[in-house]
Amino acid sequence: MDRRGLAAGVSAYVIWGTLPVYMKALKHVSPADVVAWRVLSALLFAFIIMAAAGGLEEFVRTLKDKRRLAMLAASGVLIAINWTLYVVAVVNDHVLETSLGYFINPLLNVVLAVVVLREHLPVAGRIAVALAAVGVGILGWQAGAIPWIALGLAVSFSGYGLIRRSVPVAGPTGLSIEMLLLAPLALLWISLWGGLGDWPGIGTVSLLALGGPVTAIPLTLFAFAARRLPFATIGLLQFVAPTMIFLQGAFVYGEPLGPARIAAFACIWAGLAVYVADIVRLSRRRALAQAATLR
Repeated sequence: MDRRGLAAGVSAYVIWGTLPVYMKALKHVSPADVVAWRVLSALLFAFIIMAAAGGLEEFVRTLKDKRRLAMLAASGVLIAINWTLYVVAVVNDHVLETSLGYFINPLLNVVLAVVVLREHLPVAGRIAVALAAVGVGILGWQAGAIPWIALGLAVSFSGYGLIRRSVPVAGPTGLSIEMLLLAPLALLWISLWGGLGDWPGIGTVSLLALGGPVTAIPLTLFAFAARRLPFATIGLLQFVAPTMIFLQGAFVYGEPLGPARIAAFACIWAGLAVYVADIVRLSRRRALAQAATLR
């Protein structure tokens, strides 16, 4: 296995897994302000990474392609919705529900692959999705309402991934264009309704500026890892971030688990175990088949 690829992949998910700490530090700033400043900071940082990687030609070419531009506009809206939900959830002490959303996300990707891409859903996939649905149902029954934060995060991020999968551009290039398209709205919000005041303090300004690196760096690391690691390894790594978020919510921020939440997470974890086992099984089968052809 490529060690540099593995290190990059682990680093990306660890950064994503520590985002609640970053968001909690900005609890005194409105979620809309946080997202608006994150868009502008991410635009600057992603553009620097893209330019350093020689992506300016692809950037200009993509801006001239109306279809790609429209799709990146749609993915940009979805990621902005995802970021807003995430910030609102974390600052209002719903960290556990955000982890639930990102545990559900891989299974929702399976559903979208079947519904949108017309891919075949194996038995293991059906079992995994059914168990996740039971887990969500338990939470809805316990709360007397749909767990909209978890589902909103899962749906927006799965939709984002589905669109980005269909747009053949490098990660930093795509992110730069998404942020460029969102930048006018971010600037409008900050100029008309931004609540930071004349000078919010160097600490707050520094934290808001950090939104660029914490957005662009893990994306770049993930793109590097995805080109070098087996799909099964990526499938396992994607649970690092929600696991870290879950542990922070339960043991750092002291959010109550309760019997219903434990049962819901148990169902979803069981579904993920089935899902991962199937990925590993298929990966080994392909490896054996490739080895046989080389003999």
